[in-house]
Amino acid sequence: MRARQFFVATLASLAALVLGGCGEGQQVTLYKQGKYQGKPDTKPYDNDAAQAIYTRSTWTKGDRSSWEAALKQRALNQNEYTRTNSGG
Repeated sequence: MRARQFFVATLASLAALVLGGCGEGQQVTLYKQGKYQGKPDTKPYDNDAAQAIYTRSTWTKGDRSSWEAALKQRALNQNEYTRTNSGG
């Protein structure tokens, strides 16, 4: 009797797994010709300067030259040789 219950339970769970796999729909993305569907990108210098503790970079929003100067200054601050030997 126990073997029959185990067999029926196994068969029922197998049938549920097989039928569960049939319920998935198509996952095809429909693209509109010539239309970008994603989030529009902004220029990096059009963002506000970070107001975090670990950054000292400041630039004027929308000014590309001040943004580039901030990047150059940040790159200079990442040089360990100049950071450790600047004290004397």
